[in-house]
Amino acid sequence: MRILVTGAAGFIGSAVSKVLLARGDSVVGIDNLNDYYPVSLKRDRMADVTASIAHGANTARYETHIVDFGDKAALDSVLANQEIDRIVHLGAQAGVRYSLENPMAYAHSNIVGHLNLLEVARHRQIEHMVYASSSSVYGGNDRLPFSVADRADHPVSLYAATKRADELMSESYAHLFHIPLTGLRFFTVYGPWGRPDMMMWNFTRRILAGEELPVFNNGDMYRDFTYIDDIVSGIIACLDNPPTDDGTEKAGGSRRPHALYNIGNNRSEHLMKVIGLLEKACGRKAQLKMLPMQPGDVHKTYADIDALTEAVGYQPTTSIEAGVPAFVQWYRAYHGI
Repeated sequence: MRILVTGAAGFIGSAVSKVLLARGDSVVGIDNLNDYYPVSLKRDRMADVTASIAHGANTARYETHIVDFGDKAALDSVLANQEIDRIVHLGAQAGVRYSLENPMAYAHSNIVGHLNLLEVARHRQIEHMVYASSSSVYGGNDRLPFSVADRADHPVSLYAATKRADELMSESYAHLFHIPLTGLRFFTVYGPWGRPDMMMWNFTRRILAGEELPVFNNGDMYRDFTYIDDIVSGIIACLDNPPTDDGTEKAGGSRRPHALYNIGNNRSEHLMKVIGLLEKACGRKAQLKMLPMQPGDVHKTYADIDALTEAVGYQPTTSIEAGVPAFVQWYRAYHGI
C-alpha cells in the first residue's frame, strides 16, 4: 500500500512510518516542522526512519515533504501527483497547556487541518483514514475506566475541544460520503523519540540535571501510560481493518463507517510511582516541587480498551516497569550522557 502519514517527523508519526516501511508499504510523509519544540529532534527522527530502511534502493518508498496541512492550497500542491491508498493522520498542534497561550495554532492545525485531510480522503476516495484523537476529550469525567460509550461534551482545554471537533467532523463525512474513518483516543504515549514537552522527557531531563520537578496536584495524579510500540501496533492493526459501511453500530456509536477507540495500556498509574521508576533508572533522587492542579489538567485517565481488543486484537504488552527504563536508556544515548 501507499500510505500518507501526516506528522511524519513527530513522535508517533515517525514510529508508524518505520513499521510501515519495514513491512513493505510505501510512505509519503508530510510535516510542517514547526518550532513548538526543537526542529532538530524532528529532523533526527526522519533521519532515523531513513536509516531504518535496510537497502538503499528501498529509500524510494519513503519520501517526505515539508508542508502545512492547514494550508489547503499547499497541501493540494504537494499531493497533486501522489497516489495514496490510505491515510494515517497524526499531525496536530499538541499540548494541553500550550493551548492556553496560543489557541489559534490549535484552530488552524487541529480543525482546519483535519478538515483538509477529510477533503483529501473524500475527493480521492481513500480506502481508510485513521486519525489521532485524544483521551483529553473525556474532560473531567470521573467515571473510570473511560469508555468510548461515555459522553465527551465537556472538554476542560481547547486542545480537547479541537480533538472532539475532529471526531464530530469525521462522523459527518462518514455519514455524507461513506468514507471509512477510525479515530484513536491516545492515552499518555511515551518512549524513545518522545516529545520534550511531555512528562517522561521533562522529568528525566530535570532529574539528570539536578533540577526541581514540578509535581502538579501535589503528586495525586494518575495516567494510563502507553508505550510507543504498543501504540504503533494498535494504529497499524486499525489501518488494516477499516470499519464497514453496513449500518451496524460501531465503537463510539456510529452506524456509518466511523469507529472510535481508546488506545492505552489499560492501567492507571500513580504519578509518584512513575517518578520512583525514573529515579531508579536515572540513578538519582528527584527534587520535588509540589504544586496545585494546572488549568486544563485532569486528575486521572484510565482507558477501557475492550472495544479495540475485540475489533483488532489489540493487547498492550509493555509495562511501565519495562518502558520507563527503556526510555531513560534511549534518552541517555541520544544526548550522550
